[in-house]
Amino acid sequence: MALRRRNPGSVDAVVWPGFVDSMTSLLLVMMFVLTIFIVVQYVLRDMITGQETELDRLTAQVTSLTDALGLAETREAGLQRQVAVLGDDLAAAAGRAQAQDALIAALTRERDGQAQALDDAGARITAFEAQVAGLLADRDTDRAQIAALQDEGARQVSQAEALNLALAQAREEIDAGLETARLAAARADALQALVTSLQGRMADRDAAISDAEAQRLVDAAAAEELRARLQDADAELTAMTLALDQRRTEAERTLTLLAAAEAARGDLTLQLAAALAQVDALQDDARTGANERQSLLSRLTEALAARQAAEAQAQDAGDAAAGLADRVAALQAAQAALTDQVGGLQDALAAAQAGHDDLAAQLAAALAAGQAGADDLAAARAALAEATAAAGADRAALEEQLAAALAARAAAEAEGLRLQNALAEAVLAREAAARQADARDRDRAQLEADLAAAILARETAEGARDAESASRAALEDRLAAALAARDDAEAAAADEAARQAALLATARDRLAREQALSSDAQLRVQALNEQVAALRSQVGGLQELLDAADARDSERHVQIENLGSQLNTALARTAAAERRAADEARRAQALAEAEERRQREEARRLAAEAENLEHYRSEFFGRIRDAVAGHAGIRIEGDRFVFSSEVLFPPGSADLSPEGRGEIDQVAAILRQIAAEIPDGIDWILRVDGHTDDVPLSGLGQFRDNWELSQARALSVVRYMIASDGIPPDRLAANGFGEFQPLDPEDTPEARARNRRIEIKLTER
Repeated sequence: MALRRRNPGSVDAVVWPGFVDSMTSLLLVMMFVLTIFIVVQYVLRDMITGQETELDRLTAQVTSLTDALGLAETREAGLQRQVAVLGDDLAAAAGRAQAQDALIAALTRERDGQAQALDDAGARITAFEAQVAGLLADRDTDRAQIAALQDEGARQVSQAEALNLALAQAREEIDAGLETARLAAARADALQALVTSLQGRMADRDAAISDAEAQRLVDAAAAEELRARLQDADAELTAMTLALDQRRTEAERTLTLLAAAEAARGDLTLQLAAALAQVDALQDDARTGANERQSLLSRLTEALAARQAAEAQAQDAGDAAAGLADRVAALQAAQAALTDQVGGLQDALAAAQAGHDDLAAQLAAALAAGQAGADDLAAARAALAEATAAAGADRAALEEQLAAALAARAAAEAEGLRLQNALAEAVLAREAAARQADARDRDRAQLEADLAAAILARETAEGARDAESASRAALEDRLAAALAARDDAEAAAADEAARQAALLATARDRLAREQALSSDAQLRVQALNEQVAALRSQVGGLQELLDAADARDSERHVQIENLGSQLNTALARTAAAERRAADEARRAQALAEAEERRQREEARRLAAEAENLEHYRSEFFGRIRDAVAGHAGIRIEGDRFVFSSEVLFPPGSADLSPEGRGEIDQVAAILRQIAAEIPDGIDWILRVDGHTDDVPLSGLGQFRDNWELSQARALSVVRYMIASDGIPPDRLAANGFGEFQPLDPEDTPEARARNRRIEIKLTER
């Protein structure tokens, strides 16, 4: 209405005040907007500065965790290198043990071959000794028979002289009466009959002597056959020595072959006993024959005495006396023939004695060589037992080293697990920082790449450990295969022993057949009598064969000496290898002991730190418990204090309330007192965890979700303790877990109130 009353001349005055009003309103709006912008910019700058500070702190924490992970990886790499070195040492020791086992097996086979050869030679020597003993017994029997025949010849000579005296007396008394002569003739006829009977008995005795001579020849033939068999046995022994040199890779046959040899020796002992029994029987027969000859001589003496009495009574028995003289001459001729036979027997016995002496000398030399070989074999067995014991000790030491390496690997795995847990916590912190600061995506990607590299390195280390476990399993499989091969070799040795037993049984059967043939040959005494001359001609050949046997024995002795020198060389090499293995075992044991001492010291240090930290943690919680006793909304859950969010913060806010600042001041004061007493070697940290309920936020306020709210509340507590209470930032850690770690999963107001909390925990970094 005022405008209407104005005149047209005042139009400009009317327009100008409206323009000023509009400009004033515009300026006011601009200033209001600018003020809001400045306030928002200030708030955002403050928030961004706080987030950058927290991000820097988290970056430093991730860097420290990365450094710790690098140190752990370095330590794990060192342990893996030590495990690799110990594995190489174990493989080298296993190779040396295998080489020593192979050398021991070769020496054992060589020893078994020598023992078998010595046992075979001993068996043959025993049989030869039995044959020689039989021949010596036969020689003694023949000598006794010859002495008896010589005595009988002397008696017959004395009887002939007595008959000559009787004939002289008869010639002087030839003029006796006819009746006396006829009586003497009758008596002479009776005496003639008696003499005829005595001559028959003498013929039987001569036949018995011929049988004894034939038996002696049979024994000589048996001795020659024995010498031939001894030569064959020498050839077989040489062949067996060569075969044993070619079959050094066969399994051990010590026990079975020794048992077979003992059985064979027992059989030969039985055969020797049987031969001795036969010799005793022959001696009994000889004694019986001697008794019969003695009785015949006594009867002949009685007959001669009767004849002398008859000749004394028959003075006219000239014709009968002449007949008696003829008979006496025949007896003298028989005596001369018997003397010739006795001389031949003595020559044969002398030759047999010479052969027996040579055989006895050869037998003594063979026994001496066998004893020397047995001594060498005993020394080799003792050295072999020592080498086996040393190899067992070396294997036990290597197993102890392997156990120490496995313990170190277990410790490294435990350390890796601890680092993995720390890494998981770092990943959670990094993810929370990433949600709060989207502008730091490039740095977060770099951190993720570093963490992925660390995880890849850890997986690589785990793969290396798995490969080591696989190699150890392969080594155990190889050891099991070696044990199985040894069992197979023992089974093969048992089969070979069975085969040797079968061959021994076959040899026994052949020996029985040969003995049967020998008994049949004894029935052919008459045929062997015709071969006496041939046997005497073969004595020289037998001597040559014995000389050849001596030469072969000398060669075998040289071979035994060579084998002994080879065995000594092998034993020296084994001793050197054992010394090297012992030195390496001592070095490995020293390394293992040093590593074990270091691990024990590390474990003691960690245990002491954990114990000290536990002590201070207990004291810290005890004081806090006394300080907050009776406060509503504060409780203890395990090893941490739980503050209800309503005690510290207003609903939906991350700013501490005055009551909350008072509670935090009490905790900080107690923490400062405890921190002054904690040693510098304990790397402690106060961890503040923020938790919310599961009621989602609208997203329109200051925080987008519960996770940001929980992180902001924990960060608010940490910053207040740094700014107001003077707690060092490097001793604090803020974590936000949102609604993902509830204490009570129930969907009730009480459960949600319990889940809205701030947890404070004193722990080790």
